[in-house]
Order: sequence, then C-alpha cells, then structure tokens
Amino acid sequence: MVLNYIWIAFFVIAFVIALVKLVLFGDFDVFPAMMDSTFSSSKTAFEISLGLTGVLALWLGIMKIGEQGGVVNVLARVLSPVFAKLFPEIPKGHPVTGSIFMNIAANMLGLDNAATPLGLKAMEQMQELNTKKDTASNAMIMFLVLNTSGLTLIPVSILVYRAQMGAAQPTDVFIPILLATFFSTLAGIIVTSLYQRINLLSRTLLLTLGGACAVIAAVIWGFSQLPSDTMNKVSTTVANILLMTIIVGFILAGMRKKVNVYDAFIEGAKDGFTTAVRIIPYLVAILVGIGVFRASGAMDYLVDGVRWMVNGVGLDGDFVAALPTALMKPLSGSGARGMMVDAMTTFGADSFVGRLSCVFQGSTDTTFYILAVYFGSVGIRYTRHAVACGLLADLAGIIAAIAICYMFFG
Repeated sequence: MVLNYIWIAFFVIAFVIALVKLVLFGDFDVFPAMMDSTFSSSKTAFEISLGLTGVLALWLGIMKIGEQGGVVNVLARVLSPVFAKLFPEIPKGHPVTGSIFMNIAANMLGLDNAATPLGLKAMEQMQELNTKKDTASNAMIMFLVLNTSGLTLIPVSILVYRAQMGAAQPTDVFIPILLATFFSTLAGIIVTSLYQRINLLSRTLLLTLGGACAVIAAVIWGFSQLPSDTMNKVSTTVANILLMTIIVGFILAGMRKKVNVYDAFIEGAKDGFTTAVRIIPYLVAILVGIGVFRASGAMDYLVDGVRWMVNGVGLDGDFVAALPTALMKPLSGSGARGMMVDAMTTFGADSFVGRLSCVFQGSTDTTFYILAVYFGSVGIRYTRHAVACGLLADLAGIIAAIAICYMFFG
C-alpha cells in the first residue's frame, strides 16, 4: 500500500513540476524528456532483468547445494547459545527455536526463498506461546528486528546488479556491506534489548557481541592503515576469496552429505530463472516512476534541498545523491532496488554515489514490508515497539554505510 502511494506521487509530482516549468518558464523540453524517460527506463529494466537470469541461476544453484548440504543447519547450531539469551521467554527446547535459527541462518546466506517460509512458521509457533493474540510478544519483536536489520553474509543480488551495470569490480562493496549491516544488526539488538530489559551483560552475549565488535574494529583499523588504492584492491581480493571459498565450501558440504550436487544446482538454478522473470514488472514500474520523477527535475530539487541543509551545517554533501535508496529501503525492497539501479545509471556504478547506494541497499532490510507480512500472517494488530526498534536499526545502518563508504571510496 505504501509503495502504491509513493508510485502515484512520483507521477503526480513530476507532472505538476513539469507543468509549472512549461507555463512559467517556457520549458518546452520537459514533457518530451519525461516521455523519453518512460521508454528508456522500461528498456533498462528489461535489459537488467534479462541479464540477471544467468547470474541468479548460478548463485541460487550454489545456494541450493549449501542448503541441502546442511550449511543452514550448521549455522543454526552455532547461533543457538546466543539466540537462547535473546529470546528468554521461549521455553528451552521449544520447536520454535529451530525455526528461528533456521530463518536467521537462511537470511545470512541470502536464501530468501527458504527464509520466508521458515520465518512465517516461527511466527505461528511464537503466536502459540503468545498470551495476547492481537499484540506482539517480546520474542516476536526481537525476531522481527533481527530480520529487518538485514544481517547478510552474501549480498548476491547487489553484486549481480553491479556486474550488470558495468562495475569494474562488482565485489568492491562486499566488505563495506558486511560492516554496515553488522552495525545495523548490533544497534537493533541493543535497542530491542533495552526495551525488553534483556541482560546484555550475560557471559554468552558479551563474548559473542564483544568478539564480533573486536573483529569488526580490527577490520576497520586494518583497512584504515592502507592507502586508498591499496584498500580497494585488498577489499576486492578478500571479497573474491571469501565468495569463492563459499562456493567451494558449499559444494564440499553437499558431497559430504552425499547430495547429488549437480541435480541440486539445477533445482536452484530453475528458481533463479523464475526469479529473474518475476521481477521484470516490478523493476519496470519503479524505474519508470523514478525516471519520470528525475526527468521532471523533481529529484534534483529534492537532492539539492537536502544537500543545502547538509552543507549549511558544515558537512560534506557528496552522500546526499544516494539517500533516495536509503529512504526507500524501509518501505519497499523493489523501490530501493530501483533507486539503487537509477543511482548507478545516473552517476556510474563505480562512482561514490553508485557504490554508496549499493551499500545502503545491503545495510538494512524492508522494515515495513517484513512487519506487515510477518505480523499479518498471525493477526497481530498492536506491534508495540517493533517499528521504533526496526527504524532505529535502519538509521544505524545508514549512518554506518555513509561513514564506511567515505573510508573506502571517499
């Protein structure tokens, strides 16, 4: 529903601004430019979706091998001691624990098709424990915030889009995304724990969160000691090594489980083809809306206004042009994806704005969409502090993304 209003606003605002420019300033080029943008944007959307088919088929095939090879189950066991502390009201050994762990692990691996049904199953099981059926429980809210904070180890789709848009090194945003999404998730856990009075000083949580923070701090410190060119080369090299290690590791895990890795790959690759076809209408719709909005000059007015305010307080305003992606992400994944593609098309995939928009896209998740789907599936009407915690996690991810991109690409 929110995206519906946003999409309508793109066209209405663009039309009003174009009409004003025509009547008051005699700009006879604005309406032809808007119509040209509808054709060029729809063509771009189709070409991107078509080009995604092969790479999506490849990666979803690899992911299916990892899923059948038990990688998700391994991650669930590793995360078990930590999540037991974050969900204290869930009885020990309750079946919902497995669903929660499987959902989070699937999200970390980018297995959206597996994560969503597991998440809905977890919500159903938590609803059975919920004493107020129309009100979100603490466990539900913590679970939702962990989903909306967007912790992902493998941002496959973003790397694919960068490759499609002609990035020299599509993986150069891999490390920045990992860092930004970590800060978003950490902020979400801390804020939600404060709301729910969860003791973050327990030994398990301190060791886990403290250790993770130490590792991230070491990574940031290490990269900060390198010259800019060397930093990008090292980051890209490490990212490529990690991704290739994951591919080989998934295949070996499948072999160890005696999985027919070829058949598993084919099964996952079929999902990649259908996914690429399925996103065509959504990408066409959002890119055409954004294209008209930009061609009318409305996007320039919006960005210039924000940049004027940022510069007014003495801050560097280079990041402002990428903000539409960050602002759209909590509302709509497809909308934010369109903004990201538009930023790379307008400024270049290897520009600061293009890279920052990709990190924005990967640092958080679609907060309102996830809340609507997950809570709606079990009839929750009163979400309590879920929205506030989810949006604060988003804000932390946005701030972290800006700081990290200045460090890597500024």
